[in-house]
Amino acid sequence: MIVRDLNEARNTERHVFSKGWDSVRLLLKSDGMGFSFHITTIHPGAELPMHYKNHVECVYCIDGTGSIEECTTGKVHQIRPGIVYALDKNDKHILRCDADKPMIMACVFNPPVTGKEVHQEDGSYALEAEEA
Repeated sequence: MIVRDLNEARNTERHVFSKGWDSVRLLLKSDGMGFSFHITTIHPGAELPMHYKNHVECVYCIDGTGSIEECTTGKVHQIRPGIVYALDKNDKHILRCDADKPMIMACVFNPPVTGKEVHQEDGSYALEAEEA
């Protein structure tokens, strides 16, 4: 059984920071679950173009508001607590957080991340074999 405390994990290498967001990776590839699980904070005013070419992701909004734009169609979906979205087709998208407060998101990735990934220039995470 794996038991982790979010607040304790914030003070470890599992807490990864990048421009516009930070993420506490509670489950990683090394945990052997077949997926990774993160609590990610999207900072107020962030506009994050992303394209997970190598991963699928499911995201549940716990707190805050914003939007996600599908780059292929231009369709914009509002994000608020209780909304889930799944990037089941490696969807290129832009995630935006309203400027008043952060969005807190619960995220699941498959394949699981190793823990240090940040977005590459094209908005994707590298596969482990591609990492430097």
